[in-house]
Amino acid sequence: MEKIIDRKIIIALALYLTALLAANTLGVKTMPFLFGTHLSVSIFYFPFVYIITDVVGEVYGKPMARSFVLAGIITTVLFTLWNILSIVMPWSDASLWAHDSYNTLFGISIRMSIASVVAFAVAEYQDVTAFFFLKRKFGSKKFWLRSNLSNLWSELLDTVLWMAIAFVGVYDIKTLILMIIPWWLYKVAMGALYTPFSYLGIRLLRGAHTTSETNFNVQGTKV
Repeated sequence: MEKIIDRKIIIALALYLTALLAANTLGVKTMPFLFGTHLSVSIFYFPFVYIITDVVGEVYGKPMARSFVLAGIITTVLFTLWNILSIVMPWSDASLWAHDSYNTLFGISIRMSIASVVAFAVAEYQDVTAFFFLKRKFGSKKFWLRSNLSNLWSELLDTVLWMAIAFVGVYDIKTLILMIIPWWLYKVAMGALYTPFSYLGIRLLRGAHTTSETNFNVQGTKV
């Protein structure tokens, strides 16, 4: 048997992992926002992580969405380990000019690395679970509502877990709450703004899914 590879699902996975890595590496930069708050630039990338799992789950089902989450966890863990390895390796004289900026940019503490992995794993699996729970309630209608409601919950989990693991004992509880609430609301708002991209993704993947199934049925037996 020869199964036709669905190229669009591979592209979706590439976008998913790219958005995840961009959020975890570029997010160190913050920009001024409303009422004296600061907003990480990862706000532009991270919502795609949850949107893509919702879109993939809508078209291919829960097992495929969970496979994306697993790929994200493996990617995050490996990137963290390789990041640490790169930092502890000795420097040659030719590259010492980048020593301080490199270590500052990529010198993520082990505690923050653990926070990222735990928060992502728990929140993403919960997002998939919540999305399919809502799908059982609403059926295949109102994707925008199911996606945003599941993201509302999962983004809260992600934010609370990351902040708690990374900063409990560093900041007091009041300060943590004041950090959690705006950051969570920013992510939810950006996810809602990106909803039209979800419908575009569903349309593209549904066409690819139908085509790949047809190809498999016609060419599935290799002579």
